[in-house]
Amino acid sequence: MKEYVVAILGATGAVGQRLIKELAQANIPIKQVKLLASKKSVGKKLKFKNQEIIVEQAQPDSFTGVDIVLSSAGGAISKKLLPEAVKRGAVCVDNTSAFRMAENVPLVIPGVNDQQLAYHQGIIANPNCSTIQMVAALYPLHKRWGIKQVVVSTYQAVSGAGKKAWDEMLGQAQARLDNQQMAATILPTPAAKKHYPLAFNLLPQIDIFEADGYTHEEWKMIHETKKILFNDQDSNQIKVTATCVRVPVEIGHGEAVYFILQDKQVTVKEIQAEIQKTAGLILQDDFKKQLYPQPLQIAGKRETFVGRIRADQENLGAFHMWVVADNLLRGAATNTVEIAECLVRKNLVRVPNI
Repeated sequence: MKEYVVAILGATGAVGQRLIKELAQANIPIKQVKLLASKKSVGKKLKFKNQEIIVEQAQPDSFTGVDIVLSSAGGAISKKLLPEAVKRGAVCVDNTSAFRMAENVPLVIPGVNDQQLAYHQGIIANPNCSTIQMVAALYPLHKRWGIKQVVVSTYQAVSGAGKKAWDEMLGQAQARLDNQQMAATILPTPAAKKHYPLAFNLLPQIDIFEADGYTHEEWKMIHETKKILFNDQDSNQIKVTATCVRVPVEIGHGEAVYFILQDKQVTVKEIQAEIQKTAGLILQDDFKKQLYPQPLQIAGKRETFVGRIRADQENLGAFHMWVVADNLLRGAATNTVEIAECLVRKNLVRVPNI
């Protein structure tokens, strides 16, 4: 059995550390693990299983002899280093937005469209965290009955904006409790002209605004969904729209998903049954017992949780549901490692023409 050399790029970050833990439990025969990060992290020691590994500086030659790269170091780093890794024969699974919309880069959720892995040119993109959990929940319904339209409103945890944003929110909360002014320097996005506190607040802006008034996060959910389901980011086979909101929750994105099925005769019980039998989905849906997914309860879990499934009383074939997942695991590290497992299982850990 072939054993693989796996590099984790961005190993010291929040997602990177979860990648290490997920990789330790993955069904991948591992010969060696390399942990790569920026110069300031060089020399740090991190554990993989029972082994201490010293963090190395990420540079082109770091990928010599590497078979698989799991990357979560930011888009700019991915654009700079992953092509270098591919040149050296590594297959890269990238957790940033750097390559998601590239025509020759598969955008993959295992169990949904992993057949696209066969066409990779050395780089595979992990979708946006909010897209992953929504599409994972919708896909079994789409596969059986067809989905015509999706309207989603997200309630996204601060950890999706990085550790600095997370720490700043906690500082704001303490300042508010101490009757002090809340400082804001990061959210809604560092590049914004204005910054607002997230503690005790809601921010209906994630990422920058596009010319049409949608944020880039909303744009990503719309076009990534189309690319995943139809391999075309501008597909007219499904209508998708989104409103994305940052909320003062540490871990766990919530999504209110409204969808319209092509089949008008489907019942709530049928949808619940389809969710319940799908691997990776957990149904928590009993309003009589107040059972529904909550971020506090799902943090640290790999699955996508679904509840509050109910029919739109005004529109036949239309339904609401509530979807929650750990954005650092299900929406990032878990999906990334599952892609790597698929590559190994399908014997696709090879770069064409290398």
